Formats: sequence, C-alpha cells, structure tokens
Amino acid sequence: MPKTVYVLNGPNLNFLGTREPQLYGRATLADVEKLCRAAAKQHGLTVVFRQSNHEGEIVDWIQEAHAKKAVGLVINPAGYTTTSIAILDALFMLEVPIIEVHITNIHKREEYRHHSYISKAARAVIAGCGVQGYALAIAGIASMIEAKD
Repeated sequence: MPKTVYVLNGPNLNFLGTREPQLYGRATLADVEKLCRAAAKQHGLTVVFRQSNHEGEIVDWIQEAHAKKAVGLVINPAGYTTTSIAILDALFMLEVPIIEVHITNIHKREEYRHHSYISKAARAVIAGCGVQGYALAIAGIASMIEAKD
C-alpha cells in the first residue's frame, strides 16, 4: 500500500505564476504539483495535490487525509494562515507530521501576515524558499516518518 502525503493549497494559489510574480515567482501551481510528485517519488511516497479557495473544502480534505490514513500533510494555507481556526481544528485531529509552507517569508512582509494559526498544529514551518519549499516539506515528512518507523 503506497504511503500518501496530502499537499493542500489555499486561496488564490491557483493564480501562482501570474499573481504578483515579483513576490511569488513565475512557477505555476501545475509546476508545484510536478515538483511535489517528483519529490515524493524520490522518497517512495505518493501525493494527493489539491487547491481550493474555500475554507470548508480544505477542512473536508484534511478530514479525508485522516480517513485515508495519509502519512503526512503539507499545507500552504495562503490567506487562511492568519484567519482559520476551522482549518487549525481539523489539523489537530491528524496524528501525522504536518508541515506548513509559505512561498515567501511571511515574517518579512506586512505585520498581519506574521501570525499563523496553522503553525500551532505544524511540526515545522518552511517560509521564504520559493516553491522549492514544497519539496523540502516532502523530504522533511519522509525523514519524520522514517524516524518513526
């Protein structure tokens, strides 16, 4: 049975590559998905990769990850980072490594971006490494589950 990592992306990340490229770069969400699948394959993992602009749908996917016994979860909550207690509560139900990813360094940006509810459930946070942060997160989850095994 393949070990699956869920990679969930929040609002507006469907515009990656065209929205504020000076901040987020030119890579598209499809490029990020390809990167994640390649990183997962290197570690013998598979990926469920999704994006939604709707908070409840992200909560549903977290619950699905729990039900389907995912071995880890990578989340870029985007705009929900600073607002979503619902996503935080769903993440608390998981008993697997969670890594929060941000393409930019949220701590160098506007003050309101500095606080993350999601970090309270994350084992690690990767910020400011561009889209490569997703591959780092998958490698991190792989090492965390190997250490557990």
